[in-house]
This record gives sequence, structure tokens and C-alpha cells, in this order.
Amino acid sequence: MSGNGFHVHGPHDHELEHASAQGGHGPEPAHGSGGRSMTSQIAVCTAVIATVGAIFAYMGGHTQANAGLYKNNAGIKKTEASNQWNFYQAKSTKQALAEFARDLAPDERKPALQTKVGRYEQEKAEILLVAQQLEKDALDWDRQSEQQMHQHHRWAQATTALQVSIALAAMALLTRKKWLEWGMLAVAGIGVVVGVLAALHV
Repeated sequence: MSGNGFHVHGPHDHELEHASAQGGHGPEPAHGSGGRSMTSQIAVCTAVIATVGAIFAYMGGHTQANAGLYKNNAGIKKTEASNQWNFYQAKSTKQALAEFARDLAPDERKPALQTKVGRYEQEKAEILLVAQQLEKDALDWDRQSEQQMHQHHRWAQATTALQVSIALAAMALLTRKKWLEWGMLAVAGIGVVVGVLAALHV
């Protein structure tokens, strides 16, 4: 209990108390003011890394959800395009039958049948444009889905690096090895760089 309110003890606080207790019994460099300073630095760095890691994890989940949504949209467009191509094929069959009937019909019926052939030809052209546009839309959704998945992998890589960095921070607290603290900072830096690449869609 402090003068300003209650205080919940965490792992870093126990380390600080342990360092203070050792310092009271006599001069011990590993657990003196230098040890307390190192513990405080690692505690602050760990908190910052954990916060950034949480943001990266959220972005990774967001891009993964987008990738699934875009892939679903691509599937819908492909189905619609397939339906249009089936419709186009049906019109082609009707046109072929109309042309066959026109060729065999008496001269007085040929103009009416030719008009029907022309109508089928025009309808086919319209259906063709719709089918081609739907196929283009499907390819666009597929491309966006792939981009989102690539970005998701980047976020996942960045998050993993920050998790490793936090693990190194815990090891540094336990062993008080300076090289582990530098390793923590180096791996965290790599994670941040990969996160920036993810944000830039690289």
C-alpha cells in the first residue's frame, strides 16, 4: 500500500524488491543500482513491445478476415460469370437453330427468321460483355485477397518477432545478462521493421 493508493505487485516489482533487499545487505554490483536500472529499462521496453505486438496482432487478424471476405467475393463473381456463359451458350444454340430453320424455310419466312437470328446475335453480345466483366471482377477480388494474405503474413512475422523479444526480456531479467537485453532490442527492432513493411504493403 502506497501513500497515493494501492499497488499490484508484478514480476518486475518483485525483481526490484529483490534487488533492493540485496543492496541493503552490502554492495553487490549485480543487484545494486545498476541491476535496478536494468530491471526498470527492461520493464518499460517489455510494456512498449507488448503494446506494439497487440496492435500488430490485431492488424494481422484484420487482414486475414479481409482475405477471406475477398476470396468469397471472387467465388461469387466466378459463379455469376459461369451462369452468364451458360446463358450465352443457350443463346448460341437458339441462334444456330434459327439459322438452320431460316436456311430451310420458304422465302417468305426467311426475313422473320433472319430477324430472330439478329436478335440472338445482339443478346449474345450483351451477355458476352457481362460475362467478361464478371470474370474481370473475380480476378480483381482474387488479387486483393492475395495481397491481404501477404500482408497478414507480414503482420504475423512481426508479431512473432516481438513475442520472441519479450521472451528474451524475461531471460534478461532472470539472468541479468546485458547481451540478452541487447538481443531483446535487436529482435524487437526487426519486428518493428517487418511491421512497417506490412503497413506499406511490401
